[in-house]
Amino acid sequence: MKRVNVGILLLFFAQLAFAQEIEFKAKASKNRLGINERLRLTFSVNKQGVDDFKPPVFKDFKVVGGPMTSTNFSSVNGKMTFEQSYTYTLQPRRQGVLTIGSAEAKYDGKVIRSKPLKVTVTKAVEIPKDPNDPRYVASQNIHLVAEVSNASPYVGESIAVVYKLYVDVNSVSVRNTREVESPAFNGFWNQNIEVNGLGAKDGTYQGKQVRYVIVKKAVLIPQKSGKLIIDPMEMEISAGVPIGRTDLFGNMISRNTNYTVSSGRRTINVKPLPLESKPVDFSGAVGDFNFKVTSSKSNLKANESAQIKVEVSGKGNLKLIDLPSIETPNGLERYEPEHKENIRTNLSGLSGRVYDQYTVVPQYRGKYKIPPVSFSYFSLEDKTYKTITNEAIVINASEGKTPIAETSAIIKRDVRATGSSIRYISTNTSLEPIEKRKDFLGSDLFYALLALPLLAIPIGIFIGKKKRERDSDIIGNKRRKADRLARKYLSEAKKQLGTKESFYIALEKALHNYLKAKLQVETSDISKEKIASILRNKKVNEETIADFIKVLDDCDYARYTPTTNVMMQQEYEKAKIVISKIDKQL
Repeated sequence: MKRVNVGILLLFFAQLAFAQEIEFKAKASKNRLGINERLRLTFSVNKQGVDDFKPPVFKDFKVVGGPMTSTNFSSVNGKMTFEQSYTYTLQPRRQGVLTIGSAEAKYDGKVIRSKPLKVTVTKAVEIPKDPNDPRYVASQNIHLVAEVSNASPYVGESIAVVYKLYVDVNSVSVRNTREVESPAFNGFWNQNIEVNGLGAKDGTYQGKQVRYVIVKKAVLIPQKSGKLIIDPMEMEISAGVPIGRTDLFGNMISRNTNYTVSSGRRTINVKPLPLESKPVDFSGAVGDFNFKVTSSKSNLKANESAQIKVEVSGKGNLKLIDLPSIETPNGLERYEPEHKENIRTNLSGLSGRVYDQYTVVPQYRGKYKIPPVSFSYFSLEDKTYKTITNEAIVINASEGKTPIAETSAIIKRDVRATGSSIRYISTNTSLEPIEKRKDFLGSDLFYALLALPLLAIPIGIFIGKKKRERDSDIIGNKRRKADRLARKYLSEAKKQLGTKESFYIALEKALHNYLKAKLQVETSDISKEKIASILRNKKVNEETIADFIKVLDDCDYARYTPTTNVMMQQEYEKAKIVISKIDKQL
């Protein structure tokens, strides 16, 4: 009887607990914070059976963590409670009174919504100088700096910007890095320079001996004068901060912290080009150049072609140069030019050559003069305008039709080349008397074609049998398909075996590209926790997810530690196996 009564009481309390109204709440860890701070946002519901949770659009916030889900079921003094929560870590993108919209979910077929929240974001606040706070320690020992080669260039003059990450390795250790905000180069023509590996070097920051890596390089060419702003680059750093204690083996114990570091804004004061002595034909070329116009031939026959090359070479804003065009006299047809470039880009700017190649064809016998062509540019070496003028080119057509009378008007036009402009007419044949040909009926070819269907039947039966056996091998087909996919995405990493930096960068790209192709998400822009959540939703088992995340972690960690060829081969095999496992489960 006592057991029955206890059961009835528990059932009664459970009904009371679940008879309460459903509550869907949003709660922020703080309602006022600096733009350099973060807040924790939690959505919670007090009923089981809630599904299809949809967070609000965080247009004014950057999601740096989450969602982390948790479920809590408890009974205190006979009162039963239930709570399911979704937690995000957010960082504001701008100052002001920002609104976090309503989240949505479904319960018992109905849509429920949380109430919007308002958060006040102020200018950056100073981080408390607490030597025991890992985030403060990270802020004092990790710095991202944008180094500009020239803060006061002319319009059209190349400058370089190099982003360096300085770390005091005696105070913190960098575990992982991720670019969360790319710099904006408004008002500049820009081109990134590939960073081959993140090799750490010795350097100084504010007089202190540190280590640094170059994380980004770019060449910029300002397009207008005045103050131009280079917006900051931001990186999220996962760092380990020693807490001053050691473990049983004497190793220093570290506490992990995530810290967002910014390069800050840089102002470039761009000087206008001088107006004094500016040539009429100046089109914006800035640098130091050579200019020439050459002809492949000077003596031709009528309707024979020659190539006229207009070329600028040297160092400067070659990709932005408008080459001068040539003028041709009546009777000398000119085709549209073919534009070609051979330009090298490095931190000192652009160098190489660009040229337009014209094809010209004389229509009649005679001499044709192509007038001189001029090219003007602003010399950075002398800070003056310079003009180079080539000599006139004379094309002598010694043979061909006589020019028509001067009274007839000659209309000069550009000739456009087409694939069927000139056709070849064959003058040789291979005809033979028809009586010399052998009859097809009764020939060797006739009997071979007659026997071919009889031979094709057993061959077709054999091939069909093998195909059915292969198609019925479901496990084998899945394994072969998964192995082919793994080899496809890991082919570049395999080429880089033996080269540590290139190998681990290629391996990490392969893993991200695989998920991008299979899941249609940009995995390089989301955290490892989000990747794990996506795979979990796709019914990939936890062991395989853990293996995948471990390979990604190994790629990050191996860049800063000694690695052998054997270890790289092992990492390659691990990645191949984990891709095959995921593909089978998907």
